[in-house]
Amino acid sequence: MERQSAISPGEQGRALWLSTIAFTACFAVWTIFSIIGVRIKQELGLSETQFGLLVGTPILTGSLIRVVLGIWTDYYGGRRVFSLVMLAGAGATFLLSYAQTYPQMLLAALGVGIAGGSFAVGVAYVSRWYPAGKQGTALGIFGAGNVGAAVTKFVAPFVLIAYGWQSVAQIWAAGLVVMAVLFWLGTADDPVIVERRRTGERPKSAWLELEPLKNVQVWRFSLYYFFVFGAFVALSLWLPQYLIGVYGLDIKAAGMIAAFYSVPASIFRAYGGHLSDKYGARRVMYWTFLVSIGCTFLLSYPPTDYVVKGISGPIAFHTEVSLPVFIGLVFVLGFFMSLGKAAVFKHIPVYYPQNVGAVGGLVGMIGGLGGFILPIAFGVLNDLTGIWTSCFMLLFLIVTVSLVWMHMAVRTMEEGVAGKELAKLPQLPEMQPIHSPELAGALTGKTLQDWRPEDPQFWAQSGRAIARRNLFISIPSLLLSFAVWMVWSVVVAKLPSVGFKFSTDQLFWLAALPGLSGATLRVFYAFMPPIFGGRLWTTVATWSLMLPAVGIGYAVRDPNTPYVVFLGLALLCGFGGGNFASSMANISFFFPKSEKGNALALNAGLGNLGVSVVQFVIPLVITAGVFGALGGEPQLATEAGRTTQLWLQNAGFVWVPFIAVSAFAAWFGMNDIASMKASFAEQAVIFRRRHNWVMCWLYTGTFGSFIGYSAAFPLVAKTQFPEVNALQLAFLGPLVGALSRSFTGWIADRFGGGRVTLWVFVLMMAGVGGALFGLAQHSFPVFFASFLVLFFATGVGNASTFQMIPAIMRKEIPRLEPQLGPGEQVKQAEKESAAIIGFTSAVAAYGAFFIPKAYGSSIAATGGIEAALYGFLGFYVTCVLLTWAVYTRRGGLLWDVERVRSASPVAAQPAS
Repeated sequence: MERQSAISPGEQGRALWLSTIAFTACFAVWTIFSIIGVRIKQELGLSETQFGLLVGTPILTGSLIRVVLGIWTDYYGGRRVFSLVMLAGAGATFLLSYAQTYPQMLLAALGVGIAGGSFAVGVAYVSRWYPAGKQGTALGIFGAGNVGAAVTKFVAPFVLIAYGWQSVAQIWAAGLVVMAVLFWLGTADDPVIVERRRTGERPKSAWLELEPLKNVQVWRFSLYYFFVFGAFVALSLWLPQYLIGVYGLDIKAAGMIAAFYSVPASIFRAYGGHLSDKYGARRVMYWTFLVSIGCTFLLSYPPTDYVVKGISGPIAFHTEVSLPVFIGLVFVLGFFMSLGKAAVFKHIPVYYPQNVGAVGGLVGMIGGLGGFILPIAFGVLNDLTGIWTSCFMLLFLIVTVSLVWMHMAVRTMEEGVAGKELAKLPQLPEMQPIHSPELAGALTGKTLQDWRPEDPQFWAQSGRAIARRNLFISIPSLLLSFAVWMVWSVVVAKLPSVGFKFSTDQLFWLAALPGLSGATLRVFYAFMPPIFGGRLWTTVATWSLMLPAVGIGYAVRDPNTPYVVFLGLALLCGFGGGNFASSMANISFFFPKSEKGNALALNAGLGNLGVSVVQFVIPLVITAGVFGALGGEPQLATEAGRTTQLWLQNAGFVWVPFIAVSAFAAWFGMNDIASMKASFAEQAVIFRRRHNWVMCWLYTGTFGSFIGYSAAFPLVAKTQFPEVNALQLAFLGPLVGALSRSFTGWIADRFGGGRVTLWVFVLMMAGVGGALFGLAQHSFPVFFASFLVLFFATGVGNASTFQMIPAIMRKEIPRLEPQLGPGEQVKQAEKESAAIIGFTSAVAAYGAFFIPKAYGSSIAATGGIEAALYGFLGFYVTCVLLTWAVYTRRGGLLWDVERVRSASPVAAQPAS
């Protein structure tokens, strides 16, 4: 730091302590709903999920704006940005006192969350005042401002009882205004800003600020912070409600105990910074995760009665975490969380001294999102499982994953030193005497070292045959993945008839959860083939389908199977959804650009047929005992007053032999490509590409609609037209969508993907209008025909959007990467296109969750699905406008490409 030697201790001290006090005030405002939310919940009669959303909404705003505020701090200085953040948060908090309805509360809560963004500002501001050897301690002291949560829990209950929750909001807002004034008057601009003014240096581009975000360790730090900070915020918000519900305490006592948790989880952060400076952040992180695993495991154990058949008779005993033990465990958990928060942020100014705002903002944002997502998840788990300790079960899972990932990263780094020498050794020790250098790696897998699909001679002699073999093995594997992913779309419609007492909302949750987990897994699966190799990953991903297939087969045989088991199996079905991203990314590497689109269309379109196959096959196989005694006894099903026998377990078991065959075929028949290897960091460049996010939005409109309508249509038709046996027809929609995707790619090739996509969304708007008309007339033929139009349009759009991605990147890479030669630009475009294809498919797959859930919420709120359909219609309008504005208007990116296709290399790009 240029001016470090000229900084006086007084300047450092004022910057640190006033920042810490200001952050404490901001944190007190940020967590205000942890106390006043309890009273608002009582006044408005909110459910657990609604309460979780209310207390989490400020956390969402405060998290999402952290990256932006961090960049602004790097640009304009922390003194100015910090003061403005406090004033904005104060204004929103004051207006909160005038809110009366639940939507008004949520809107005000979004503004209150601005105060939470102050963390990213403070980290960047404080770190600039200290050298690297003292930044851990300084940031630890600053981070102790988390104690603001305890301030709210100590003081707010008394103000609330005496004057009402509105007074709490007004007093907290006034305090934040006073703090903003004191901070502005008492601090100075940081040394970097002063030096810039002296030299006239301009801050670098915001895009360069985001450059470090492509490094995988930044995202790993974010996961750690999701637990140590996000879970801390979530528990700060949730504990008063938990203590009142579990131990029957009043709000004052619950607030005091929750504050008892918040204090050690805040003030000891400074000590964590000192320990990180002295002993190393890694050691502190290990202790944090290990102790947290123990604490969350004990806290997650619900009150349980046991009866043991002893020698002299039954022996009964009861286990439960008492209130004193609970307080002790929470205190220990909070203490080690505070150490972990400091340890995570010890890394950032050391490794990213020029990007503390951006990197700290991202890590803080992900951590803050934990404070938003987890309270909602706690409420949802309570509603779904009926178990209070389910919140700690979720935290146990998160911290375990964090520890495993950290340990694997450390071990990989340590073993990497000997990696090259290790690779030279034979597969078995007894082969070493005859293991010559040319045999190194001979048994490590079927890797194609020389792969030149753009070379016509190579492609004709051997390349095409190898690529097609890999494609033809990939297609059935992907078809099975879609089948397992969508199996609940049929099974849920049959569960009530065989004796399962689940509500309509619970059934829609089962139909929606595979979409949620599948979409989330796609985010990771999209990057796996270049990291592990397509052959290995396809094999492992296919074998993983066994878990949900076998699990469903056993679970549906007993109507007494707990609902939570079905929830777990529904989440496991997401393995099938995740496979699409890795399959498409893998196949895209095998084919030249002249055949890539057609290959992707066949892989995706015929793979999508799995949705239609599952909705056609399952209604047939559940009517007979095709597995004999191995399949188990049939169930009695009663529908429309008629009782029949069903083997519902066949819905899971029928896929088992095909999964095994497909997995063996992948291992023995597919190949890895040596030049395909790429780390996550190399692929993560797509997160800086604007068109990646635009295409995520558009592909959500096409594929998200396809998979969401596929998952929900059987249940929607059953609820809206109970007199029609729609299950026999449900497979036709996905069949039309899959076939239209497979065989309409030539349309995008001829007229351009952008133009086709634009008209696809217009057609989808018409389809939604027809569905609404069919509902109004209660005409199933009109309703069903409208959905067939929608499915057809989604298939055409799935092909046209994927056709757009390579065309976009081939045009953009020369501008984005001018330092690369022509050949390298082509390779970079191909690599980024594959990654974008995988990532967009991941984002779009959330349609499999949101569409069924939107239907369920619409039915719960209005009694029909019309509200959900109007929401989909509005979304398609945005897709039309976005496609036109960015790509197809005169001057749009693809305007010239799509109007001179006959003379352009892009013209040879078939669609998918």
